[in-house]
Amino acid sequence: MPSPSSLPHLSRRGLLAAGGVAGLGALLAACGGEGSGSGSGGGSKGDGWSFTDGRGKKVSLDAVPERIVAYTGTAAALWDFGVRDKVVGVFGPTKKKNGDPDILAGDMDISKLSIIGNAFGEFDLEKYAKTRPQLLVSNMYVKGEFFYVPAESKDKIFKLAPQVAMNAAHVSMVEVIQQFGKLAESLGADLKSKANAEAKTRFEKAAERLRKAAKSGIRVMAAAGAPDLFYVSHPDANSDLTYFKELGVDLVTPKKLNKQGFFEELSWENADKYEADLIILDNRTQSLQPKALTSKPSWNDLPAVKAGQVAQWAAEPRFSYAGAAPLLEDLAEAIEKAKKVR
Repeated sequence: MPSPSSLPHLSRRGLLAAGGVAGLGALLAACGGEGSGSGSGGGSKGDGWSFTDGRGKKVSLDAVPERIVAYTGTAAALWDFGVRDKVVGVFGPTKKKNGDPDILAGDMDISKLSIIGNAFGEFDLEKYAKTRPQLLVSNMYVKGEFFYVPAESKDKIFKLAPQVAMNAAHVSMVEVIQQFGKLAESLGADLKSKANAEAKTRFEKAAERLRKAAKSGIRVMAAAGAPDLFYVSHPDANSDLTYFKELGVDLVTPKKLNKQGFFEELSWENADKYEADLIILDNRTQSLQPKALTSKPSWNDLPAVKAGQVAQWAAEPRFSYAGAAPLLEDLAEAIEKAKKVR
């Protein structure tokens, strides 16, 4: 799901304009301009490459792209499927202040990647051009919008390489993972490899474990904390929650949603509006974690918090079997250990 701070109408940061970069015109020309489909990095010869993305748009190139720049979470999923050397750059939360990989980077070796931007609104257009991109890939949470691609500079960004948007909302996580698998396979990944086969098997076992755990009737609330607001997420908008619901998990369904339909914004005074036995809390860097939330009396008063029934929630799941299996296992374990407190 998009984080509250990354949605346009909620952002508290100004987007960094990418215009006016010295020498950008020359870089644009070197990369081939809009719709060139090849960049200057070269690609394998053959019958060409095409992929129909989440917009329903068929993106075609003369050859399989060899130089891909992607949103960090998107790249991490492709990495899991086996697309690694072809990913040359990323944008989005990638590296923490201490140099460690951000949680969204998954298992990627970020030392080998050009980080085009490390936060919402950051996208270094000149650095992007220097990667000689042949394809730009990002998740799509809001129809037609490329996640973490700044609206103010997207026209210039899109001139450098064709784009693929991966639908990541309002559909079950299983379908999203399958689409990521198709994209990875088109880029050269072997979906029948031992690693991919083992990851899928683990995912399927984890799903059955969660299905069994959900029969206990434990009610789960997916939430995120910010200094001024408490966000309760809607299971029909977030693909992972949609899948958890399909497996039988009893999820809180907020009623008064934000414009995009992902969550309800509650003042901290109203944080107790919905009852839950277990709270799964957004674990991303920009969200407040349990230790920070102890300063909120209304948080401490929630029955699930009093009972110590708070678990992490990967609000932006990695759309691969390897990335999603641990999420199912962790939720199953949290539900298995929880007791009803409503």
